[in-house]
Amino acid sequence: ARAAVVAGRRVGGAVARNRARRLLREAWRSVGSRARQGCDVVLVARPAIAGARAPQVAEEVREVLIRAGCVEA
Repeated sequence: ARAAVVAGRRVGGAVARNRARRLLREAWRSVGSRARQGCDVVLVARPAIAGARAPQVAEEVREVLIRAGCVEA
């Protein structure tokens, strides 16, 4: 399984965008190992990620991937 991480200017300045990308990459590392093969994922940072902590982001990514059918519950 592969993932791409994107954070646009709406997320904030360069520091905020880099933090958002780091959070999403870390979430993918924790969940991506359980993803189905052949599942390509694009993780897009939204402005609400600004105050989020890593465990919150990882749980949210896991829930979204379960709904998408890329990860088993």
